[in-house]
Amino acid sequence: MELLFVFILGAAIGSFLNVVVIRTPYGKSLSFPASHCMSCNAPLRAWHNIPILSWLFLRGKCSFCGAKISPQYPLIEALSALIFLLSAMKLGLNLQSFGVALTFDLLLALSVIDFRYKMVPDSINLSALTVAIFSVSSFGQLGYNITNALLFAGGFTLLRFYLSYAIKKEAMGEADIMIAATMGALLGVQLGLVSIFIGAVLALPALLLTQGESEESKQLPFIPFLAMGCWIVLMFDTYVSAYLAGLYG
Repeated sequence: MELLFVFILGAAIGSFLNVVVIRTPYGKSLSFPASHCMSCNAPLRAWHNIPILSWLFLRGKCSFCGAKISPQYPLIEALSALIFLLSAMKLGLNLQSFGVALTFDLLLALSVIDFRYKMVPDSINLSALTVAIFSVSSFGQLGYNITNALLFAGGFTLLRFYLSYAIKKEAMGEADIMIAATMGALLGVQLGLVSIFIGAVLALPALLLTQGESEESKQLPFIPFLAMGCWIVLMFDTYVSAYLAGLYG
């Protein structure tokens, strides 16, 4: 019963994430106007906003004008629900679990925005970093998270300067540095580095597929892959830590 509540909570937050994804890139208010059809602007009723289920009941169409509703809506809601559910199963029902799940929800929103609009809003990025730092079970862990976030931010800033100098152009943006800091706060130094490596491996096939295409199409969004790498390591941290211990002693 508790896990069902967590799933529903995650889906509800996912519904709000859709608003964030759609409005933030255009600098629009997240509160006003109220939810409405993107085609006919008709205000939605309460039963139109039930996460996941409304889209299924409406068969992916607006009940007023019949315009198609993007499957992005139920997909983000379902992913958010799974993030909250799996986080609770992994970390238990506590504030740390809620903070970790909320961090990954914000990374999910960033991933979609990065993929669709090729931009990374600082408001969401900084929110993810802040929530990650405060996703703790003890006061001592808060200092640990801050330290790891600063280590990753400083390390990636230094790497940015070296790479930019070597290739004579901007190697990575400030957004990537904040994402790295978020990963450091969530996972620590060792697991954070592993998650970045996994993210790079996941991005490699997509990078190869864009070879020979236009410059615009080559702007591969890297945040979705970093977020996936971070999630994989978090879910399997015990196995990754055991492997590292066996590898390095």
